[in-house]
Amino acid sequence: MAAKRKDSASPSAAKGDAPVETSPVGEVAERAPAPARKRPLSSAARRRRAIKEPEDLHGAAALIVAHNQARRIAATVRAARAIPGVDLVLVVDDASGDNTQELARKAGAVVVRHSHHRGRTASVETGASVIAMRDEPGRTSRAILLLPGGLGHHAIGAAPLVPAVTEHVADLAIALTEASGKATGASSKAARRAIERASGWVPAEPLGPIRCLTRDALEAAIPMAHGSGLEVGMTIDVLRAGLTVTEVECDIRHKPPSGGARSAPARATQYRDVMMAVTARRVRGSLGGTRGATGRGGSREADAADAAAPGNATAADADSPSSEHRQ
Repeated sequence: MAAKRKDSASPSAAKGDAPVETSPVGEVAERAPAPARKRPLSSAARRRRAIKEPEDLHGAAALIVAHNQARRIAATVRAARAIPGVDLVLVVDDASGDNTQELARKAGAVVVRHSHHRGRTASVETGASVIAMRDEPGRTSRAILLLPGGLGHHAIGAAPLVPAVTEHVADLAIALTEASGKATGASSKAARRAIERASGWVPAEPLGPIRCLTRDALEAAIPMAHGSGLEVGMTIDVLRAGLTVTEVECDIRHKPPSGGARSAPARATQYRDVMMAVTARRVRGSLGGTRGATGRGGSREADAADAAAPGNATAADADSPSSEHRQ
């Protein structure tokens, strides 16, 4: 099984209640040779790459999930608003016990609030629904930039992810923030192996929470995995849908506690969530393979193979003899 490793895009310049209320070019470095195309592009791939009118260049919405982030939420919102291409900042206040909601709104964000704590996955789904309601009819849906509420002013470092998606470099762009290269830890290793088995691609940060994706990629990941399994589940689902994924270097120095800084129970919970997400997708893949054997899987496999773009990973790359595996 072979795969192509995604490297980075050069950093760009920074710029439960009812909802209240420009883009630099990214480039992917060191692209591996793409497999020769044997079929025409799928209709989904053609739609994604067709840029003929100004309306085809869509913007992005920053979706920030926050729970008791009063100390940092205002700085996070202001930094997100400064990112080029972001024309909407939405904060989902997941039943905070402090004044996160008020501070986010004063900083310029649209805020929705859960009446009780529902978790990150439910918050992302809530925010994505609100963003969809605010998209203009007849225009390309906004890309969604996922940002943790505690990033503060470091959120501006996620700017390179936006053009990577809005300018159709990839359907899902994941921020690379590990200075040492690959993320370590049992959960990251398990997630990396699962993604490699599903697609042939070996990501450096399989659990990176800072990411930008298209509406099509988001819908491919629904229903989303819960807890710490959200990211690995999303990546596998997007790849299996025949969409493209890349990793982009971002200058984000603030990171939540990880590795040795996590308590043993927290690490165990994270590993459990990752394995539950991976197992669920293995079962789903087995069921899909059974349906394909009865004559329903051929067109899906063709679309997945045809949606591959140079330098980006898709699940189809795993079966291509001309792909090369690069660590």
